[in-house]
This record gives sequence, C-alpha cells and structure tokens, in this order.
Amino acid sequence: MSEVRILPSTLQGRVAVPVSKSAAHRALICSALAGDEISLQSGETVSDDLAATQKALAALLPAHGGPVTLDCRESGSTLRFLIPVAAALGTEATFTGRGRLPERPLGVYLGCLPRHGVSCRTQGGLPLTVRGKLQPGRYEVPGSVSSQFATGLLLALPLLDGDSRIRLTSPLESAAYADMTVQILHSFGVRAEKTAEGWNVPGNQRYRPNPAYQIERDWSQAAFFLAAGMLGGPVELEGLSPGFSQGDRKAEELFRRLGAKIEWNRGLLSVEAGRIPETIPEIDASQIPDLVPALAAAAALIPGRRTVISHAARLRLKESDRLSAMAQGLNRLGGRVHEKPDGLEIFGVDHLRGGKADGCNDHRVVMALSVAALRSAGETVLTDAQSVRKSYPDFFLDYNRLGGKAYAVGQ
Repeated sequence: MSEVRILPSTLQGRVAVPVSKSAAHRALICSALAGDEISLQSGETVSDDLAATQKALAALLPAHGGPVTLDCRESGSTLRFLIPVAAALGTEATFTGRGRLPERPLGVYLGCLPRHGVSCRTQGGLPLTVRGKLQPGRYEVPGSVSSQFATGLLLALPLLDGDSRIRLTSPLESAAYADMTVQILHSFGVRAEKTAEGWNVPGNQRYRPNPAYQIERDWSQAAFFLAAGMLGGPVELEGLSPGFSQGDRKAEELFRRLGAKIEWNRGLLSVEAGRIPETIPEIDASQIPDLVPALAAAAALIPGRRTVISHAARLRLKESDRLSAMAQGLNRLGGRVHEKPDGLEIFGVDHLRGGKADGCNDHRVVMALSVAALRSAGETVLTDAQSVRKSYPDFFLDYNRLGGKAYAVGQ
C-alpha cells in the first residue's frame, strides 16, 4: 500500500495499544546479551524497526569477532544502540541502512569511540565500520543531539573489564529515554548509577535472563488515538499505565491541555472531545519529540485557537524533516500552520477540506495526517502509507476497526 484514501469519519471504541518500540529495542538487546530471547507481544505484527534489531542481534552475537555486516534498515535505535555494543564485544562490524538513516548524525560516536580503542571507518554517514575492543574510561558526550547515544553506551559499558563514567557536556534532551534504559538494565541484572553529570557504569557485569519481563505498551503510538478521540470519540485505550517509564506518558497531560476529555476507568484510558480551552500554553517538545506529529494534527482542528510547539528542531533529522512535513501536509489539506526554525505555530480551523498530502515516507507523519483527515470535508489521499510498518504495522487495521474509512488506493 503506497497510497491510502481516507474518507471523513469518527473513531469510537476500544483499541489495544501496541508494545513500546523504545522499550522493546532495549529489552531485546538486554535479553540477547543475557543469552536469552524475549518474546514480543503475541498476536502483534512485528514492526520493521524491531525486526531490524532482532536480525542484527542474530548476526552480531554469534560473530565472535567478526567481520559482520548489520543492516539497520531505517532504524536509528538499532544503529545507535548496537554500534557501541559491537565495539564492547570486540566485533568488527559494518553498519548499513536505507532511507534517511545514512544521513542521521553519528558524530558523537566518531568523537568518543576512537579515544577508547575503537576505529571508525566512514566516508560520512553509512556504511560505518567499527573495529577494535572498546576500553573502559571516561566518556564525554553531548546530551543535545540524541539520548540514543547515551543509551548505546549504557548498554555497552557494563560489558567492559573496568569501570566507566559517562559525562554529559550539555543538557540531555529526551532524558526519560535514558532513564528507561537504566530501569531495563536493572531488570536484566545490570546497574548504572546516575550522577549529577551523567552515570557511573561498573564494568565486569553480566546480563541475566529475565523470561518474565513484560514490555510496556507504547504511549507514543497511543497519542494518535488520543488525538482521534479528542476529535470525536470516545476511544478507549487498553494496556497503558500512568506509571510507565516512557517520557511520552506526558501525552495524557498535553492532550488535556488541548481540550480533550480524558479519564481512567478500570485500567482503560478513555478520551473524547472536551471543552475548547480559552488559551493553550506553549508546548515545549524538547523531552517529547515523538508526540509532536499527533499533537500538531489535533491542534490544527481546535477552531479559533493558536498552538505553539517549540524546542523541536531535532525533528528535522528524523525519517523526514517532521516540522516541514507536518506543516506542508496539514496546509495542503486545508490547515493553517506556520513553520518555525524550532517548531510550529498552528491556527486551528473547524475542519480541513481534504486533498492529497505527502507522507514523506515517515510513519509518524502518515499516522498524524490520517487522524487529521477524520475531520475533513472531503476525501484525503496520503502517499507513503506503507511507512507505518516501521513502528505500527497494524495502524490502519486498528483505525478501521474503530470506524475509520482508510483504503488502499485502487480499492
């Protein structure tokens, strides 16, 4: 399905939220390093990103020094988590990828790994070959590029034969993802001690199997159905908890700010249209970048209200330039969105007119525009609908089960 045709509708009913992709990447790696294999949620279609991590681990761990080639497909998590893990194992590994992945920043590792015994061969981006055995010591990394670099080191450094220290040279954005990493490490018998500047990571640790480990459900994917419920509803989300470690659990608070009526009832999170707020506080996206597309889709349909999303410049380095993709996509469908250097300024309208918009081969852009299309006067066509396989292969199945009208072009 390269294009999807969407007719106006209202989503109502109950949907089971898929497992957290962020937690699953980490759990798969920890379990594999423990010599075990953790199962993903039964009955769910495995996303392309998680399949990339599974396949890369299956190639890396038996390699015994390499050389081995690891295809990360389009998964930034697979790439950035496994580069230092391969180096910690002393395995020569060449990392490849596709889409925009070869263009995404890797300079943090190119700066710190060679200082600790690992050569990095690249002509810019991917392919990247790492060779040598990572050595313990002091690792200085910026926190403003991506928390994925800190997570990669947190996964790798416990395997070294001495203690290490990670020092952040700038404030950590998406800090909750690093906190999630530490929690999952603990679940597999490995510890990292948080400090004022970063973490102390003891060496000579062993990952231990945890077959009972349960992967959290995904707040970032739930955000699309929070937005859909806010535009109509009620939609009930099954499997979430406010106590999850994900930073994107802030979605509940943020959609309330936009005017959604949200309630917990017997373990279900129910969302429906609520009262339009008098004003909407500026949304600082520095810690919740993955929520921006869903928030933008909902804000575009709050008539007469202005919403500003800021501190989101990192979204320009994702599967697409998400700020540009969301602004252009919503505007082509009849929205009023101004693109800013680090965010979006959105002027809400009562409904969109429909039309055709570019999904930019970006799963979150496609899902967000699909939600906005619920409240269109006419038909909407989105390109690159297959990109949802990256994180949520069953998105359109769930969308239609709730009453949506999304069809592959030609149907």
